Amino acid sequence: MAAASPLAQPHGDQTFTYVQAEQLEYRAATDGSDTFSWDVRGWVGGDYNRLWFKTQGDDRIDGPVENGEVQLRYSRLVSPFWDLAVGARYDVKPDPSRAYAVFALHGLAPYVDEVDADMFVSEEGDVSARLEVEYSILLTQRLILQPSFELDFAVQEVKELRVGPGLSQVELGLRLRYEITRELAPYIGFVWERKVGRTADLARRVGEEVDTPAFVAGIRFWF
Repeated sequence: MAAASPLAQPHGDQTFTYVQAEQLEYRAATDGSDTFSWDVRGWVGGDYNRLWFKTQGDDRIDGPVENGEVQLRYSRLVSPFWDLAVGARYDVKPDPSRAYAVFALHGLAPYVDEVDADMFVSEEGDVSARLEVEYSILLTQRLILQPSFELDFAVQEVKELRVGPGLSQVELGLRLRYEITRELAPYIGFVWERKVGRTADLARRVGEEVDTPAFVAGIRFWF
């Protein structure tokens, strides 16, 4: 998101709106469990204070929604390239659905486009965290290669969600997009998800896959 986001572009005291579909994609998994995945976010506000909306998840093509979450955050710019945020998150899937308090750091770091570091505290008191990092490599003025990774962590074991303590899941992605305009870009790529540690053990007990590579095709846009 950061390559197009006006995070570090001052506009005085004016109020703006911004919406981005970072990922709207079809994932063709090698095990046949194809999904439609989304990651959409937006904000309204000015340079220093913003109200954010975020949603992301995966919908099984041949079944119900696998996971889905919505977030509402308030953020405050604390340096030219970083903001702090607090808010709430609600998971509609997987069952059981849960609500979380959110504490987040978001911004631009050297040699990467975007860093999202989130901590979540559930209504049951469970603590977890998520780190997302993206980087864009300009191959031509319109062709851009984007590596990314996401790490999920948990402090406690949550058996009903089949999540173990420590590093629970890793996702690595590589997407190649063609910017028809700066605001609109179709893309193709590859994503590899892997449950690890105790989380992988809990998944195996109920017959879930722990290793899910997938080819992806989608569209990215912002306005």
